[in-house]
Amino acid sequence: MAASNNAPSGIDKEQIFGMAEKEMEYRVDLFNKLTQTCFNKCIEKRYKESELNMGENSCIDRCVSKYWQVNTFFLWWSFLLT
Repeated sequence: MAASNNAPSGIDKEQIFGMAEKEMEYRVDLFNKLTQTCFNKCIEKRYKESELNMGENSCIDRCVSKYWQVNTFFLWWSFLLT
């Protein structure tokens, strides 16, 4: 019976579900923006080969790394302000 006292109520479950849904939406949006930004910056508009060349690979690697660093910085910065 003690275990049932620790179980979240229906409202708590709904809040948890809502938070998880918002988190998933945020992550999908972040991934889509990262993909679009780095693709536009690093990939030539006219495809010459079926695979990425060395320059494109390096550019994408740096772009993704910087994107995550900046995103993490602003996430922590906004967290500290609240």
